[in-house]
Amino acid sequence: VQLQASGGGLVQAGGSLRLSCAASGGTFNIYGMGWFRQAPGKDREFVAAIQWRVGITLYADSVKGRFTISRENAKNAMYLQMNGLKPEDTAVYYCAVDKQGGGEYDFWGQGTQVTVSS
Repeated sequence: VQLQASGGGLVQAGGSLRLSCAASGGTFNIYGMGWFRQAPGKDREFVAAIQWRVGITLYADSVKGRFTISRENAKNAMYLQMNGLKPEDTAVYYCAVDKQGGGEYDFWGQGTQVTVSS
């Protein structure tokens, strides 16, 4: 599975961005997809995930109520709508695929930079 993340950029605090992740190659019957992020000097952390077939979502507490994950099955695409952005949301955002459903993310995109200025 190949993943291409896009949509990052520079935005002021309180602003919005929409990240996209396009999946290709072997996407048939994947279990779910997720977004992760890594800020400089910090470990990678979970942001949100979505179950591919029925659309059940899961969010990190830090983004609940501000971020919305969605998917478009026909296009093999996943999105992350980020509203109310804060400087602490600054990170490289990665999309990933959990193909088997065991919570292990097997495939990763290259990341897209999100920078939130105060």
